[in-house]
Amino acid sequence: MRFITARLMRDEDLLATLSVPQPDLLATLAGKTVALVGNARALTNSRHGQDIDAHDVVVRVNLAPMPYVESHGARTDWLGLAVRLPGRDRARIEPGRILWMSHKRKRLDYLSARSKGFYLHPLDDYEALKDQLGAQPTTGAMLIELLLRSDLARLDLYGFDFFASQSLTGSRSAEQVPHDFSAEAAWVEDLLNTDPRLSLHRPHN
Repeated sequence: MRFITARLMRDEDLLATLSVPQPDLLATLAGKTVALVGNARALTNSRHGQDIDAHDVVVRVNLAPMPYVESHGARTDWLGLAVRLPGRDRARIEPGRILWMSHKRKRLDYLSARSKGFYLHPLDDYEALKDQLGAQPTTGAMLIELLLRSDLARLDLYGFDFFASQSLTGSRSAEQVPHDFSAEAAWVEDLLNTDPRLSLHRPHN
């Protein structure tokens, strides 16, 4: 009941007690190679799966569709969420750690919040990136920003085409979602030019 009340009332102090501290989370990535796998439909046409699973840490987004091992790989060490995680998807994905990235605390479920290594992304960090992009950031963008705060050795992005091929997890168009994909594409391009640890693997490559 305390969890339900804290979630409904957006009691950040109480919810934060369920979360691993951000510095502790990021410290686990020091010196490691990380694959962040987005949900662009075009990734299905690739053969990146083996390269994805070869990373030290594999991070996926929301319901993490993995239609083919050859294109998407099979491992999920971290799962960045902004949607409810149905039981069948939890069993399919088997995430080693759940990161709740959404500012919408009412969507957070008890199983995720009480899972081992659970992380709750601070609202201040969400708002800062929202201001920078001029629109609500995608889960993928929030994860990129978070992961690059760490001392990781390399961050490889797969399945990111900024909605050019839409998402494997829905049928909505870019005009039907509250994100500015052009702004996110430009932001990532700037990061590619300034942070040598970051690489973008085009979904069609």
